[in-house]
Formats: sequence, structure tokens, C-alpha cells
Amino acid sequence: MTRLVLLKLVEPVIDGVLKLEWNDGFAAVVDVRSLIADGDMFAFLRNDPKRFATVALGELGHAVFWLDEAGDEVGFSSNSLRERAERQAAILQLAS
Repeated sequence: MTRLVLLKLVEPVIDGVLKLEWNDGFAAVVDVRSLIADGDMFAFLRNDPKRFATVALGELGHAVFWLDEAGDEVGFSSNSLRERAERQAAILQLAS
């Protein structure tokens, strides 16, 4: 069973990049540009990059999200962002 990690902080850094902190103290800067680059779901962020800064923390820290044109929450789960953060950190460590 996968351990559930909850977010306690989300801040936009630049378009497509988030600063995140989880409730276990782990913090990272996570690049989600490749995730929002394709598909209809994130088209509203691509069409208006200023909307990326409206990112919000979901209830209880289970996710981060943006509201699309219809008012629906579109985003990423805390666990998927954590996995991405750890992978990106490992890649950076290998590159150094």
C-alpha cells in the first residue's frame, strides 16, 4: 500500500513550475510543464499562462488544482506530485 502524503504548501515559481511542501517536511520545486503541454484538460493554462499563478491547494492537501473555464477543478494529486518531485531530484543529483 502506498503511503499517503499530504501537501501543506503550493506556490507558483514560473509558468509550469511549482514550489511544494508536504506534511512530512519534504519540499521541492516540481516542473509540470510536460504534463500541461498536451491535451484538452490543461488547454486553459496553455491559452492563458497567467492562470498558472492561480494554483490552489486542495482540501486537506490531497491535491493542487486550477479552476477551468467551466469552474471545474483540474490538477494533480499529492502523491503523483511527490513521485515526480523525487524523480526530478534524482535526475538532478545524477547530473551533478
